[in-house]
Amino acid sequence: MTNDEIRVLLVDDQELVRYGFRLMLDATPGIVVVGEADDGERAVGAAERLHPDVILMDVRMPSTDGIEATRRILARRPRTRVLVLTTYDLDEYAFGALRAGAAGFLLKDTRPEQLVAAIHAVHAGDAVVSPRITAHLIATAAPHLGGRQTDDEERALGELTAREREIFVLIGQGRTNGEIATALHLSDSTVKAHVGRVLSKLELRNRVDAVIRAYELGVVGH
Repeated sequence: MTNDEIRVLLVDDQELVRYGFRLMLDATPGIVVVGEADDGERAVGAAERLHPDVILMDVRMPSTDGIEATRRILARRPRTRVLVLTTYDLDEYAFGALRAGAAGFLLKDTRPEQLVAAIHAVHAGDAVVSPRITAHLIATAAPHLGGRQTDDEERALGELTAREREIFVLIGQGRTNGEIATALHLSDSTVKAHVGRVLSKLELRNRVDAVIRAYELGVVGH
């Protein structure tokens, strides 16, 4: 293990799932699996002991679920990045984990190269938001999103430039920086700078927060 390697903790109550992820990640240069846990309670303890950079977190587990585990881990170790593992029938659970501070979500049948790219992305401080899962997640959560803006939120939105508001809408739709750059005919670096300003002005932690907030504020339709 070297200081440059990304330390990953696997959390899933199915041993076969953990085995599959470990087999794949152990063969990936630059990533090392430092441990496993089969429920949320053990995940909290493992995160304290092993200091992982990234946690692959299942949401529905016995004892403590992935939502509560994510909340507790990030309260103690806010720099740890949590990637939620989900299937289409677990949307409400995944949404709860994102609200607890997870950096993104993936389907369990994600291709190996996509998983590796996601781990590198969240480790670098980005968030992983798949547009096709985002739409399904938000559809499930829509009844719980009020779409009303507080005075502070209205003022924050008012501080966005026209371009920043345009980019905020596209983030809310789950677009990547590359897709936004193509749509608006901008460079990737320009989009990245705009995204950073949007997150700062709206006091959002990451792109996942931005997606959720866009729906909460009614900037993106349900």
